[in-house]
Amino acid sequence: QVQLVESGGGLVQPGGSLRLSCTASGGIFSIYAMGWYRQAPGKQRELVAAIASGGSTNYADSVQERFSISRDDAKNTVYLQMNSLKPEDTAVYYCNRYSGTTYYSSPSRYWGQGTQVTVSS
Repeated sequence: QVQLVESGGGLVQPGGSLRLSCTASGGIFSIYAMGWYRQAPGKQRELVAAIASGGSTNYADSVQERFSISRDDAKNTVYLQMNSLKPEDTAVYYCNRYSGTTYYSSPSRYWGQGTQVTVSS
């Protein structure tokens, strides 16, 4: 059974930074693409960033140049470094293990429980 556990969320002022982590257990981590999604109140869940098994990355336009996704296959962990945070980045952030190796793959049914990020002064 695949389990994903996110951590690193919290309250930060506009312009601040946070680093989210998502650690996987069960299954093989390194061969799958991974993605970070977010869901703000009253909005649909949206893709923030994804990383293929080979390390290539894809970002939503809204976070380009501010967020960076990376992975450490030895630790079964994917990270999301978030810089220059804005109030509109406030959301619950989830990670997903994709169904394939590239970020063109579909998200799978494996989601973490989410971690709250609040950007406010």
